Amino acid sequence: MPSAFQQSVIDEFRANAGKVGGPFAGSDLLLLTTTGARTGRPHTTPLGHVRDGERLLVVGSNLGAPHHPDWYHNLLAHPSVHVELGEQEFETIAVPAEGSRRDELFARVVAEAPGYAEYQAATGRTLPVVVLELPTPRTPAPAITSLADKLTEVHTWLRGQLAQVHAETEAHFAAHRGTGTPPPPGLGLQIRQRCLAFCQALEFHHTAEDGHMFPAMEGYHPRLRPVFERLREEHRSIAAVQSALAALLSGVAVAEPDRFRAELARMSEQLTAHLAYEEAEILPLLADVPWPPTP
Repeated sequence: MPSAFQQSVIDEFRANAGKVGGPFAGSDLLLLTTTGARTGRPHTTPLGHVRDGERLLVVGSNLGAPHHPDWYHNLLAHPSVHVELGEQEFETIAVPAEGSRRDELFARVVAEAPGYAEYQAATGRTLPVVVLELPTPRTPAPAITSLADKLTEVHTWLRGQLAQVHAETEAHFAAHRGTGTPPPPGLGLQIRQRCLAFCQALEFHHTAEDGHMFPAMEGYHPRLRPVFERLREEHRSIAAVQSALAALLSGVAVAEPDRFRAELARMSEQLTAHLAYEEAEILPLLADVPWPPTP
């Protein structure tokens, strides 16, 4: 829970479209909501930021303390975060920068906010620089008027995120192909964070289907019980691969990149077939179910 002072900053921020007075007057602030690494509960933290093109940079300074702030540990466990910026709100994936890129971005931050250099000088740890990508303008999405439309939207997002994880993973391996040296240990925090966020979103989606949508549909369509049983069994099979991936992602660096790549390919094959089967069997039944649900 935020301290009384933090909560007052949060309340003032939300009441005044991101404007805060007192010691933060004129500062560039955002509100970052992470999911607790241990509790699973949302935690909102006011943070200074520096804008760098189409991304926001936040630093885990913790005022120069010897330990990283809690919000940083939270986003390593749950990369999907919620950002409030002025009147704008959006979801994004928080990605700590690494190596020389981290150093370049930290120099960019210090150029605008020199106080971070003082925090770095006060501690023996390297202050993490976290990149928050701003949402890109999109063409208007098709209207969602039925549960079939909503399920299609979710499946399209899952396919897109999985394709992005694959592309980044293969780019990592391609960068070392022909050099005579194997890829370095770890796949990079960007791949780790995106893959972990994808796995957590997929788990949430399948849990919701098993707990709510499938039982309700099965009551209306008992003849399709074998279909729902197959889909649940596929959920369990995919969850087993997700568990293997989660184990590989448990550290900040992926220690076994070749095994990660193999497990990712296995999950992709199973998930692609699963989504296609679910859409063929389930979507026709949902075309007349309104979305959002009517009271």
